[in-house]
Amino acid sequence: MKQNKHFEYSTGVIAYPLLFVLIIWVVFWFEVRFGFKFSKFGVYPQTFSGLRGVVLSPFIHGDIQHLYHNTIPLFVLSMALFYFYKPIAWNVLVWGILLSGFLTWCIGRPSYHIGASGLIYVLVSFTFFKGVFAKHYRLIALSLLVVFLYGSMIWYTLPIEEGISWEGHLSGLITGLLFALIFRKQIAKPKKYIWEQDNYNEDDDPFLKHFDENGNFIEHIEPEPHQEDFKINYTFKKREE
Repeated sequence: MKQNKHFEYSTGVIAYPLLFVLIIWVVFWFEVRFGFKFSKFGVYPQTFSGLRGVVLSPFIHGDIQHLYHNTIPLFVLSMALFYFYKPIAWNVLVWGILLSGFLTWCIGRPSYHIGASGLIYVLVSFTFFKGVFAKHYRLIALSLLVVFLYGSMIWYTLPIEEGISWEGHLSGLITGLLFALIFRKQIAKPKKYIWEQDNYNEDDDPFLKHFDENGNFIEHIEPEPHQEDFKINYTFKKREE
C-alpha cells in the first residue's frame, strides 16, 4: 500500500509538469502546422477582450526560441513545486496563472503579452521566498539553487530590453512573493533522518553499528544471540516441512 502511494506521488511529480509542457508544445505545433497565429489571444492590457489572455497566454509563444527558453525552466521549477510543496502545488499553479496574468493586464503596455514566463517568475519567486520563510536548511538550499540557476532573471523585471514583457515578469515576481506569504504557515516538513531527531542516540543508530570505535568499517557483524536462535529454529522448521 505504501509502495503504491509512493509510486503515485513520484509519478505526479513528473507527470503533471510534463503534461503541462507537452500541451504548450502541441499548441505551438498546431500554429506552425496549420498556419494559425494565436498571439491575438494573449493578454492585451486594459481591454475586455484582452482578459482572455489571462488564461490563454501561458500556452502561446512567438517562436521556437521563445518556447525553448520557457518550457525548460517551467518543467524544472514545476517539478520542484510538486515534490516539495505538493499539497499547495495546484493552488500555486492555477492562481499563479490567473493573478500574474491579471496584474499584467492592469499594468502592461498596450501590446499583446504572451508566453509562460510570467508563471516561471511566479515559481522562482515562490520557491525562493518560501524556502527562506521555512527556515529549514533543505528548503533554503533549494532557494539558493534557484537563485544560482535563475537569479539573473531579476533584471528582466525591468524595462531593459525591447520586445520582452517585463510587466509580466514583474507581475509573476510579485505574485510568487504574495503566495509565499499567504501559504507561510503551510511549510513543507521534510522527513528527518535519524541523526536529525531530537532523541537521537548514537548507540541506536543502525548505520554507526557497522563501524568500530576507531571509525573503521566492520565487514561482518555477528547477530545477536536471540537472532541466531531464531534463524536456527526457522531453518529447522523448514526442514521438517
